[in-house]
Amino acid sequence: MLIVLLAALLQTPQSSPPAVRTVTKGPMSEIESPRQSAVRSADEWSALWKTHDPGGQMPAIDFSREMVVAVFLGSRPTGGYGVEIVRAVGNSGTLVVEYRETAPSPDAIAAQILTAPYHLAAIPKHDGEVRFLKVAK
Repeated sequence: MLIVLLAALLQTPQSSPPAVRTVTKGPMSEIESPRQSAVRSADEWSALWKTHDPGGQMPAIDFSREMVVAVFLGSRPTGGYGVEIVRAVGNSGTLVVEYRETAPSPDAIAAQILTAPYHLAAIPKHDGEVRFLKVAK
């Protein structure tokens, strides 16, 4: 019986994390406060885009298959800051979106300009809860 159970476990396909496709990423968003968002509809996408980049061309997203996850770091005092969504992992009905933040080293020469780094990514549609988790490098 144990051998049958082990064989069944070994043959069970392992699900891989959903693919993360960058929609846009950069150092300057109009969203100046830290924020994470999960966008599941065209109306939500339009509202977020108008806040993030009011004059920019909004990328097309097929919300029947995908959703957008977004991380905005908010205002930063210099250049050299960044954010990257690294993966999305399903866990008991909850999707966890993992992201990394980067900052200039203390001895770096950074542009003395306010920035507001962001990363918007498309992932396969998920109807359950979405949580965001900052992970270490």
